[in-house]
Amino acid sequence: MEELKDTSIHKMASKLINAIKSLNNYTDLFRNVQKLACNPTVDKNNMRHSLEEAIRESGLETEIRNLIFQLIRTNLKIDRLYDTDPTQPQPQVDPLVYLRRAGAQWDRRVRKSLHTMCAELKVYAQGQPRASSDRDELITKWDELSNYAIGIDHFTTNKDTKIYENLACYRPVYAPKDLLDVLLQIPKWEFSHIPLTVKNLGELRTHYNDLMREETYYSVWDLNSQCELITLIFVLFRFLLTSIPRKGIDYWNKLKGNVLSTDHIVDKLVFKDIQLTASNDDQYFVFEDVLYQIMLCFSRDMQIAQMVIGDNYHQKPKTYEAPPSGVVPFHGICMFAAPFCYLFDSPIHLYYSFRAFYVRYCHRLTTINTHPQGIVSICLLFEKLLQSHEPKLWSHFRELQIHPIRVVFKWLMRAFSGHLPPDQLLVLWDLILGFDSLEILSVFAIIILSFRKESILQVGTLESIDAILADLSSIKVIPLIKLALSGD
Repeated sequence: MEELKDTSIHKMASKLINAIKSLNNYTDLFRNVQKLACNPTVDKNNMRHSLEEAIRESGLETEIRNLIFQLIRTNLKIDRLYDTDPTQPQPQVDPLVYLRRAGAQWDRRVRKSLHTMCAELKVYAQGQPRASSDRDELITKWDELSNYAIGIDHFTTNKDTKIYENLACYRPVYAPKDLLDVLLQIPKWEFSHIPLTVKNLGELRTHYNDLMREETYYSVWDLNSQCELITLIFVLFRFLLTSIPRKGIDYWNKLKGNVLSTDHIVDKLVFKDIQLTASNDDQYFVFEDVLYQIMLCFSRDMQIAQMVIGDNYHQKPKTYEAPPSGVVPFHGICMFAAPFCYLFDSPIHLYYSFRAFYVRYCHRLTTINTHPQGIVSICLLFEKLLQSHEPKLWSHFRELQIHPIRVVFKWLMRAFSGHLPPDQLLVLWDLILGFDSLEILSVFAIIILSFRKESILQVGTLESIDAILADLSSIKVIPLIKLALSGD
């Protein structure tokens, strides 16, 4: 019996070895082991045990374990490891089907929550004609919407019943923490076990190679903040390609007209979100009025739903009504728009810049999807970089039973908006635009943890770690990212 067991283990090990050798990252993995074998701490007279210890201390053991787990789970199902005829075609199984299913379930859950809120507050989910008195006040105060008393002293008629609209009754449909909890509670699922392909540090260095050259335009960041903003404005205008055509202005006026004519639950959610976030932020409260305009029009923009189809973005289910844009407001959504207030005086230019950035990048950070630029891939990249390049921090988090993603998820999902000072946030977003990648978010999160590693290693609770990382006002984006990409 023992002989048969040993034979089975040998066959499994052989299949795993062959599978690992066929992977794209096998060469890098093998090279890293070779480097460890040459380390002075590895004793040639006790090679096996000393090398195993070096692999554990380097964090490479976790990477290897996750790799083997992933192979067994996806490509080498246990019940087929021994009896499969390699000459016969094998049925193709999508290893990410559970992730796509989770994305659809999350989307339904968000829209159902919105529908339930409408039922509780007895308001129409699909919106209703705005009362003439309300419309007149909204028109009068369009440029100073912070003085528009939405949900405070307005009465509306719903099926001949007067209902007092108290904004305090409205709550964000979800917050970053809610999405993270869903991701971490999917059965038998952790970021490190997901069979998505993400770059290693060497591939990231190649992708951001131009950033490391001294003669690049990023040298202007060293001059002053005004140069930073001027450079970014040029980048954004190139991103938009041309000035806004007449039809763009007409479409903006159409969105504005829809806001004036139709009362929708998302109006209250927009006001609530801005009041909870931007209005309480020393860097953005002065833009409160224009943010109301931008986000109200954004909620009515039906073109957005068409623009983001794909990337596993789920169209609204027929069962539940959704905002015309297809985007259910969540806690902090206005912070994707707030930084653009520093760049444009015109609400129209501001709107189309923000919309282009949201459609290209931000929506991938707020849905469960399999896109290589999606929030799941960004989290996976963060974990792999942490395991490989900060093994002491990784082990510290594991010992404390704190999932490392919990520490940085709020940064990643909001692309650091509201966490970095605006001048540095615009630098970071300029890198996203310039290199057309959200991967810089993971790199930046890692280097911040590295920068404050010694303090983190001295504490033992999530609250203490959050306190250490709460103030990012002294962080400079370009020097730290260069340090992260140039390090060994």
